[in-house]
Amino acid sequence: MTKTALIAQLAEELGVSKKLAAELVNTFIDTVIAGVKKQGEVRIQGFGTFKSSKRKAREGVNPQNPSQKIKIPAMNVVTFKAGSDFKAAVK
Repeated sequence: MTKTALIAQLAEELGVSKKLAAELVNTFIDTVIAGVKKQGEVRIQGFGTFKSSKRKAREGVNPQNPSQKIKIPAMNVVTFKAGSDFKAAVK
């Protein structure tokens, strides 16, 4: 499902305009991003946890030239761990 499809489905299910549904989705996304950026994680009971993790620097391989080694710098990455209700619904 794309973001546009999600907005359309929310608008239909809630009986609101697509513009309002888009504002809701965008505000939710912005809030999650700000929460992870500021506090390191956002937990939504039953849905899951968005968390910022540190990835160590490592050595990798240049995909265009596999014999060439490259250094990949340390960086922060975002991970998502699904909650128990989400996992159960997908099973």
